[in-house]
Amino acid sequence: MAGGRWQGGAALATVMGLAGCGGGGDTAVNTLPSEITEVSRVAYTATTPGSGTTAATQDLLTGGLGKTGLGATAAPAYADPANPTALELRRNALHANYRAILDPTAGGGYGTLYGPNIDLAGGNTLGEGLIPGVEYLARLDDGSGRRNVTIAVQIPTRFDPANPCIVVGPSSGSRGVYGAIGSSSEWGLKRGCAVALTDSGKGMGLYDPADDSVNRIDGTRATRTAAGALSHFAAALSDTARAAFNAAFPNRLGLKHVHSQQNPEKDWGSDTLAATRYALYALNQELAPVIGAGPAREVRFDAGNTMVIAGSVSNGGAAVLQAGEQDAEGLIDGVVAGEPSAQPRTTTGYGVQQGGVAVSRHGLPLLDLFTVANLYQPCAALATGAAMTETSVFNYLSLAAMNPRATNRCTALAARGLVSGADTAARAADALRKLRDYGWGPEHDQMHNAHYGLGNAPIIAMMYTNAFGRFSMADNLCGMSAAQVSATGEVVPVTAALKAASFAVGNGTANGAPASVVYNDSVGGARSWAFAVSPTSGLADFALDAALCQRALVTGADAVTGAPLTATSVPSKAQSDAVRAGMAEVLLGGNLRGKPTVIVAGRHDALVPVNHNARAYTAFNRVVEGASTRLRYWEVTNAQHFDTFNAQSGFDTRYVPLHVYFNQAMNAMYAHLKSGTALPPSQVVRGVPRGGTPGAAPAVTAANVPPVAATPAAAQSIGFSGTSINVPE
Repeated sequence: MAGGRWQGGAALATVMGLAGCGGGGDTAVNTLPSEITEVSRVAYTATTPGSGTTAATQDLLTGGLGKTGLGATAAPAYADPANPTALELRRNALHANYRAILDPTAGGGYGTLYGPNIDLAGGNTLGEGLIPGVEYLARLDDGSGRRNVTIAVQIPTRFDPANPCIVVGPSSGSRGVYGAIGSSSEWGLKRGCAVALTDSGKGMGLYDPADDSVNRIDGTRATRTAAGALSHFAAALSDTARAAFNAAFPNRLGLKHVHSQQNPEKDWGSDTLAATRYALYALNQELAPVIGAGPAREVRFDAGNTMVIAGSVSNGGAAVLQAGEQDAEGLIDGVVAGEPSAQPRTTTGYGVQQGGVAVSRHGLPLLDLFTVANLYQPCAALATGAAMTETSVFNYLSLAAMNPRATNRCTALAARGLVSGADTAARAADALRKLRDYGWGPEHDQMHNAHYGLGNAPIIAMMYTNAFGRFSMADNLCGMSAAQVSATGEVVPVTAALKAASFAVGNGTANGAPASVVYNDSVGGARSWAFAVSPTSGLADFALDAALCQRALVTGADAVTGAPLTATSVPSKAQSDAVRAGMAEVLLGGNLRGKPTVIVAGRHDALVPVNHNARAYTAFNRVVEGASTRLRYWEVTNAQHFDTFNAQSGFDTRYVPLHVYFNQAMNAMYAHLKSGTALPPSQVVRGVPRGGTPGAAPAVTAANVPPVAATPAAAQSIGFSGTSINVPE
């Protein structure tokens, strides 16, 4: 759609009710989408910080905490930790999700470059930054009662009916409905737009088979029966099957993204579109005229007169790209995807170059990458140059407790012929070469240590093989399950307080809050992945046997011998076929239907490497849509996936906040749609590291994050050589 179509004229007349609602029988009636069930409508009216225990002391953005409260490390306490209220859980979920996406420290830019107090022009003008308004909460389901996607629509008091806009923000990672609160929601609410948030079928759906308890949509706990239709997720187990599972595998936990048997990622685009439709409905319910004596209302806002920007980061970035590709209705006007897991449908027909040289691999699916990382990262982290040379809390695999296990991984890989070398140093160097050959760059060498030590590869390999293959928690795929664990990795009962607070503190993954990845088949009994002893090697090697099984699920072949899987192999061919079919369901087609789109990514992103995602998708889209594509790609050097890590020693000196550029992209997209301002072309932006002493880097300033150029220099311009994207060094 042409930029500037919301400047006035017919569109303004329509939205103000001066055209298009002729009265009487031809007045369109606002109708709740059939797949949506409303849960609540709450007015959050606070304008100054307060307790956040009532709706009157909360706002839409900060839960009543304001800039100061969100910046505080500790979340507010619950009056009754065993039974937190829905309002307390909402407040603390906003606190946790905001801080999980951004660097919440002053030195990292919070309060100066971004934050509730910073306006969209970059000025420190908004005080504590509370934004009052109403929030609609709803669930989206297909009639089965098993999807129960959560949607929240936030309508700020400052919403301007004469200039209506909606920002749609699917959550990042596996996060719940407030997962995009610090990215999409903050920008949209400051702009005065309504914001549609969705968990896209993920979220903190924690199921405990021991007592058949669940999280409700609002975060409170109940039994499956008591929660009824408001249950966020319960495993599809009969009472008999549940009893048998509990007896064989006590104290295990189910997670929605992992165990829903829905492959939620295939629906991220359609869920984003559904959230958009619901946002339009909620706007009309809130602000459109009543028809006659009511309660029906007119359709005052629709896709024809309301600007819609779909914008989010990480998995949320993948969701908005999916939605853009699937939007046959014309609901979405512009797309902004930050650090997206943008997986092209093919690796052929296009290429990726850096500095005019083709990269080693490009465009591979995310689970393909993670199952390779899960094999080689812990060994590669021991290679010369792979550890941060300064003292850093993220040199996990160099720590005394972890280093022997990483060494064991090198030894076990060598015994299987998967790395070469006569000693650990040589094997680690070979493991690092294998990662580079698979599309990671030298700029990622010192990130493998941190990413594996934090569990990213073991967690995602376990989660996504289950999710893509639609396996039940009772299947224990590759001998893996989820549970709370002790400090030494033993399975323990989940604590009542942690379970009660899971909606607020959990991020939907098996990262330890409250569930960790457990290897059931560890020698000596089930242990978390970090402590597991593989039966084949007899070594504490981070559960290599399970990692090999997960790799085989992705490739369809034994990860050691290369022999095709069979009906009786472990894993089986049928299991691999299921995983591979699920992977295929989520790959992107590259056709954004001519929508203006901005992708922003950090070159140092070792979690979602640009060669396989942002760069590859940009090149693929160019082949699919041709030279007329309206996609722009901005690549920021010295920026990585998790801004929140930038607060840590070693990261603070090296990396700049990518979030600054997400905000710039949203501003640019709004100006393009509102006023016809040209989107800045594809380019490399040179982030400037803060430097200084690790753990005490100087505060980031605007000089560290130079703006995207309206006309970049030739040396910064991203272009194409035939069908290959060419990114400058």
